[in-house]
Amino acid sequence: MFAGYLFRRFSIFPEQTPQVLNLFIIYVSLPAMVLLEVPRIKFSSEMLVPILLPWAVTILGAITIYILSLLFRWSRETTGALLLVGVLGNTSFLGIPIVGYYFGASAMPYVIIYDQLGTFLALSTYGAVVIALYSTESRVNPAHIIKKIFTFPPFIALIIAFMLQGISFAEYITDMLSITANTLVPIALISVGYSLQLKIPREHISAFSMGLVTKLLILPIYAFSIIHIFSLDGLAAKVSVLESAMGPMITAGIVASLAGFSARLSSSIIGYGVLLSFFTTAVVNWFLV
Repeated sequence: MFAGYLFRRFSIFPEQTPQVLNLFIIYVSLPAMVLLEVPRIKFSSEMLVPILLPWAVTILGAITIYILSLLFRWSRETTGALLLVGVLGNTSFLGIPIVGYYFGASAMPYVIIYDQLGTFLALSTYGAVVIALYSTESRVNPAHIIKKIFTFPPFIALIIAFMLQGISFAEYITDMLSITANTLVPIALISVGYSLQLKIPREHISAFSMGLVTKLLILPIYAFSIIHIFSLDGLAAKVSVLESAMGPMITAGIVASLAGFSARLSSSIIGYGVLLSFFTTAVVNWFLV
């Protein structure tokens, strides 16, 4: 990630680098990982945890941001930005390397389910609702949302992977998918590092602070509380809690900017949120162990 930051700082790579790397991940690396890992999943009631927990955390996070917006009297643009970057997490680009570091390859199927059926769908649906309610520049087209979901390459790969459930690939296919999937972590971290923006907008200091606190502290507390209330344990629950503690989603920041929300606020929350999440996820993991 630091290498990615240096590439941008010294103009070693062109400005379009994050877009190109992200497209490679979306069209090549992530689908390969989905096809490699998901057919190995043994479905059980435990699989409901990474499906339902991200939605519960998203809803609770949205309520928290809305209450804070009333208390601090934030503008519509500020509230809209925080409802996106203060709630939605970077559960693939950051989630895959961080969860893989703490829990190993066996956790990857849960990461994929959490990301695709939780965070990605939330961005496409919940995100569209936020834009419709708070943006003066964009309107929601339900048909466009549905098309976006079902034409997203990792989601297509997920559907195919479900159809291949229980099927064992030939060794050369497994090797090919494995080599391709292994490109995800270094490319994702370089992309994240290249996209970092570390300027704090002084006019939005309360929103900046509360956005980070909500995403990195309050949301993991919600996730912890849910798994304890329902006495959930096991790898799926631990992975889901750790995913809830990931830094803000970069794509959510792009969506916020396109919707006319506070672009500088979104960028600064993402930049500092990504860096701080390496420490907050370590703390969350310590509580999980």
